[in-house]
Amino acid sequence: MIRIENLWKRFGRFEALRGLSFDVPEGSAFAMIGANGAGKTTTIKVLMNILEPTRGSAALLGVDSRRISARELAQIGYVSENQDMPSRLTVEEYTTYLRPFYPTWDRDLEASIAQQLRLPLKRKIGDLSHGMRMKMALMCALPYRPPAVDPRRAVQRSRSPGTR
Repeated sequence: MIRIENLWKRFGRFEALRGLSFDVPEGSAFAMIGANGAGKTTTIKVLMNILEPTRGSAALLGVDSRRISARELAQIGYVSENQDMPSRLTVEEYTTYLRPFYPTWDRDLEASIAQQLRLPLKRKIGDLSHGMRMKMALMCALPYRPPAVDPRRAVQRSRSPGTR
């Protein structure tokens, strides 16, 4: 499902990734843990073809990350920490906008996730806290049921015990 081979990424003189290699087989759970600046976000951005590697290769769903198409993107639930969303739209308006892009969008799952995460559907995205925007981004990444994620389990894991 994910294959990284001898991946390097340089930003000027700074090497964010140096010879990174790993495989994540289909059906497995995987977490990248490390200090700030360790290259976790850079690795994900290379996988998503947001950044091009300096050397090496990255493949996702059997496709070189530099050749990922809309077909592969429709199978990936990706949430960025700094995701830009239209602040003038409400949560409900934004999900209405997204639905047509994903033929497998499940409106019942969308409603269930919104309820579990206690998302205020009528509130403008620009008026949400950072945490609520992150919850909303998670909700938008799951209703089309990307094969790499079990949406109901992802939402359950995202809620910490003290979250309301």
